[in-house]
Amino acid sequence: MKIKPLADRVVVKMVESEETTKSGIVLPGSAKEKPQIAEVMAVGPGATEDGKLIPMELKVGDKVIMSKYAGTEVKVDGQEYTILKQGDVLAIVE
Repeated sequence: MKIKPLADRVVVKMVESEETTKSGIVLPGSAKEKPQIAEVMAVGPGATEDGKLIPMELKVGDKVIMSKYAGTEVKVDGQEYTILKQGDVLAIVE
C-alpha cells in the first residue's frame, strides 16, 4: 500500500533515537523521548489559497525537525509513519 498525502501534508518516518545517553546509561523504551527528526517519505501537491497553488518547500528524502507532538501516527504494512502539515515542520537538516 502507498500513502499519497493531500494538500500541504507530508508523510514522514521517524529516525530512530539513541538508546544510550552520552555517559553510557542505557535507556529503556519508556524513558526515551519521542524523536523529532524524521525523513520525508511523500509530499502532497501543496495548499490552495485564493485559487492559486502554493508549492511545497519539502521534497522526498529531506531530513526534517518537526514539532514534538505534531501529526497523526499511522501504521502501513508494518511500518509506522506520521502525517503532518508542512507548517508543523520546523527546519530541514542539511
